[in-house]
Amino acid sequence: MDTDAFIAVHQPEWDRLDRLARRSRLSAAEADELLLLYQRTSTHLSIVQAAEPDSPVAAQLSVRLGRARAHLTGGGENPLTAMAYFFTQTLPVAFYRLRWLTVVIAVLFLAVAAAAGYWTHQHPQLDMIMPAEARQQYAQQGFVDYYSEHPSSSFASQVWTNNAWIAAQCVAFGVSGIWPLFILGVNSVSVGIAAGVMYEQGAAADFWLSILPHGLMELTAIFVAAAAGLRIFWAWVAPGQRTRLSALAGEARRLITVAIGLVLVLLVAGVVEGFVTPAPWPDWLRIGIGAAVLAGYWAYALILGSRAHRAGVTGDLGQHESGDHELTA
Repeated sequence: MDTDAFIAVHQPEWDRLDRLARRSRLSAAEADELLLLYQRTSTHLSIVQAAEPDSPVAAQLSVRLGRARAHLTGGGENPLTAMAYFFTQTLPVAFYRLRWLTVVIAVLFLAVAAAAGYWTHQHPQLDMIMPAEARQQYAQQGFVDYYSEHPSSSFASQVWTNNAWIAAQCVAFGVSGIWPLFILGVNSVSVGIAAGVMYEQGAAADFWLSILPHGLMELTAIFVAAAAGLRIFWAWVAPGQRTRLSALAGEARRLITVAIGLVLVLLVAGVVEGFVTPAPWPDWLRIGIGAAVLAGYWAYALILGSRAHRAGVTGDLGQHESGDHELTA
């Protein structure tokens, strides 16, 4: 093939393709022309590459075709727009869908913790479980000093990563239906025993003043994570009109959002635990900050979440991100 003659014949078409691709707006006729020239130029590129694979003409045509393809298919969604939609629609509706299950889990958690605390406080042979000296040291120093014995920044980071790991386990292994309940059970009993010892030693005020500033949001985040995991489990048990695999995949896609959101929620809780709980501030201020954080979460979930729910937002990934969910003819 005479490459120079080929270029001379088709150069006007390539230039026209490039001019159309550079325009911001096209008429209907120009859009049709752009598509036709794109198809022809793709064929020309194949011919040039077959004759001279390393030809500079091939590289130039590839660039022009790429520009034309971007014009035809459009650019991707603006990252800032996608982020704004995530935080104002997708994430709050994901929290909103779990609101009642979160409340139920919270009530059960507190009931188990109260039972464990009462059992510990009233145990007739408590010395066999924890010696009196150990209980006294725990109540007078160990419990309170735990929040201030490390630098605030490193302690906040440690708390954040630990709680995020617990939340991730609840979501990831929720399909078992057992792991979230196990995590909740262990933590509720631990909190109850700690409360029982503090009450038995007459340090109930220290217990609440150390727990409430960060615990309100921290425990709520764990409840949300457990609710998300159990929703995945229930989608597998009761899929409704869908196949089990389809129901399980759909619920898991929606609750990926919850896992991402809880990382941010637990970051806030970790900052409160690292910087607010051990701070030498008035008790009302420290507890007020914790309560404000919790109120902010529920306002975000209920107000924005209900609005997104009424607008039909489900929290599922779009088709572009998740692909086809089932084989269809």
